Amino acid sequence: MKITLITVGKIKEKYLKDAIAEYSKRLGRYCKLEIVEVADEKTPDHESETVENAIRDKEGERILKYVKEDSYVITLEIRGKMLTSEELSEKVDTLGIQGISHIIFIIGGSIGLGKEVLKRSDYALSFSKMTFPHQLMRVILLEQIYRSYRIINHEPYHK
Repeated sequence: MKITLITVGKIKEKYLKDAIAEYSKRLGRYCKLEIVEVADEKTPDHESETVENAIRDKEGERILKYVKEDSYVITLEIRGKMLTSEELSEKVDTLGIQGISHIIFIIGGSIGLGKEVLKRSDYALSFSKMTFPHQLMRVILLEQIYRSYRIINHEPYHK
């Protein structure tokens, strides 16, 4: 299985880079992992909805360049479905059994995802009704993907 994370913006903090590197290394046993960073747009505070939509659309164009036709796309959205770790592992496992060989997870920028990306999404996933920094969300998502593979393989992991 190939897992791709498409994310908006770069990671600046060393502690987040270290955590991402650690989970990337751990995931190497289970899947082929690729992390794609697309450039973010400067988003001024208190901008109009029109300007924010234009920003999301521009970032969305960059994201969609990396989405392959036969990929299964999971977008991270506040209004998505919340799953337990076991349910996420079951989803990943079921997709593999159904012959899906490439899952793409998409994490948007600070103001979310554009309408074209949302349209392309096969599944909207939420980790919480709370908002998290998108840089930290990468670490959380990678940890949950790693946990999913541990569950799928009946291997022990923290509960």
